[in-house]
Amino acid sequence: MASAISHPAVPLALAVALGTGRVPPGLAAVACVASVLPDIDAIGFAAGIPYGHPLGHRGLTHSLMFALAIALVCCAFSRHLGASRPLTLLIIFVSTASHGLLDAMTTGGLGVAFFSPFSNARYFLPWRVILVSPIGLSGFLSSRGLQVLRSEWTWIWVPALALASIGLVLRKVFSI
Repeated sequence: MASAISHPAVPLALAVALGTGRVPPGLAAVACVASVLPDIDAIGFAAGIPYGHPLGHRGLTHSLMFALAIALVCCAFSRHLGASRPLTLLIIFVSTASHGLLDAMTTGGLGVAFFSPFSNARYFLPWRVILVSPIGLSGFLSSRGLQVLRSEWTWIWVPALALASIGLVLRKVFSI
């Protein structure tokens, strides 16, 4: 999995690229939470749920249906988030779904059940360049943790910064 530190790069990049007029701070904050929410399935480790089970790690909570469900729930709060329902749906869906996409680019695990609950088949993307993150704080406080953070900087944060910068420039150039 990519680390909880890097999953929010996607919603943060979207918020900067689109600007606070379109993505208010409340929506951006909820999108950041939504981007790490799929890892709630880690509770399954303690509950004895096997990794490959539909409710196991990278199962249902990493699926596109879960992303859609979270986005639909958040639409009920769109007014409180300061955004329209369609924008809330889009930002939250993309932020939540990005979690599985980033995990499918890692070098470890069993893949991601993108189509759960309809299928528990696990997939990786063809481009697996993100070092899989260690679980737990002690794993990050090691040389392996630093290698993972370097990998995430290169393959998650640099592209996210590029997206944010392009959006920022386009908004300034076209006054949008």
